[in-house]
Amino acid sequence: MSKSVAGPEIEKLIQLLARVPGLGPRSARRAALHLIKKKDQVLVPLTEAMAQARDKVRICTQCGNVDTCDPCTICTDVRRDNGVIIVVEDVSDLWALERAAAMNCLYHVLGGTLSPLDGVGPDDLNIKSLVDRCSGGGVKEIIIAVNATVEGQTTAHYITDQLDDLKLTITRLAHGVPVGGELDYLDEGTLTAALRARTRL
Repeated sequence: MSKSVAGPEIEKLIQLLARVPGLGPRSARRAALHLIKKKDQVLVPLTEAMAQARDKVRICTQCGNVDTCDPCTICTDVRRDNGVIIVVEDVSDLWALERAAAMNCLYHVLGGTLSPLDGVGPDDLNIKSLVDRCSGGGVKEIIIAVNATVEGQTTAHYITDQLDDLKLTITRLAHGVPVGGELDYLDEGTLTAALRARTRL
């Protein structure tokens, strides 16, 4: 067992940072040391920002986005197309699509994917609230933008079944060759999906 070289307060900071996705124990130690060295420039403003986030950040009861207001700024934006909803697994996916600025519509965050092996069923996700949103009228198209995994595809099929009676247009993201991608560097699954989703020139 490795010996602690720092006080309990610093060790606690390192342990908490290590819980952040993408930071392991070694990266957490480097981050903690950087925060301590740059106390006034980084640590104090970060502490204040985290306190504000704790007090003000809300989960949008309409779509599941993270914002400082509920409903969120996306749901209340009158310039958006209310007839189109993009369904995503997580808030990070919503933010990625917003950065791309490809569509000006609404979103719905599922909170994960169906995974019976991990004990995640339909009641553990925001699927019922999606069906309720669509049942209220006004929605014309649902774009299912889940990851191209077995769990993602299972979730997409389940959602499609749940919305079947509403006679909506249900589409999904195309899978295949990325823009700027070279065929030689792509895996077989991506190439297969690209061939199956080929379009007419």
